[in-house]
Amino acid sequence: MDPLAGTPWSAPGTVSGFSTASPNEVLMAFARAELDRIGGQGTAVDIGCGAARNAVPLAEMGWSVIGTDLSQPMLDAAIERVENSGVSARVQCMLAPMEGLPVGDASADLVIAHGIWNLATSSAQFRQSVREAARVAKPSAALFVFTFSRHTLPDSAPPVAGESFVFTQFSGRPQCFLTEEQLLTEMAVGGFDPDPGVPLREYNRPTAATAQRGGPVIYEAAFRRRA
Repeated sequence: MDPLAGTPWSAPGTVSGFSTASPNEVLMAFARAELDRIGGQGTAVDIGCGAARNAVPLAEMGWSVIGTDLSQPMLDAAIERVENSGVSARVQCMLAPMEGLPVGDASADLVIAHGIWNLATSSAQFRQSVREAARVAKPSAALFVFTFSRHTLPDSAPPVAGESFVFTQFSGRPQCFLTEEQLLTEMAVGGFDPDPGVPLREYNRPTAATAQRGGPVIYEAAFRRRA
């Protein structure tokens, strides 16, 4: 069964687009440096791996990758991409939610939350997902985060009742849009400190000259699990 059946994340068009998506090059450079740091062998957990856009090149780099997703069609596409790339021995794909990872405690050298935590529908789910990342991360393991910024939405947009960073105005469904302060606070509470390997960046933020809003504004940053 597909837990996301009937949603855009399991729609054929969405899956097809993710199946040919390129990897995040900032993540690739950071992962390469991390692999060198830990001696050339390591385990990466790719939360919300989609169709393996990042998992395959990570495996080709030398990482052993555990990819999780809640869309069965996405995982089917990921498995096909993994097999076609000849890295089946280095990649495991598992159906699992972001807040319940089928991964052992302190087993990951690198945790990747690329475009997944913004899909949490409540602050409770977001925080549990961060706690799960902390649980599976080894002491001093790296965390790569790619998530929606509050600047995606107008300042006047109200959050969902009882929430501080959950909004429905972007897609009609509850999603998380954090300020920089909120993101850093949530990571700190979860046991992650900023890592200079990827300083916090914000992409696509509207300016006075480009006030029109289109796609989401994105935060990208690396963190380090507190030892």
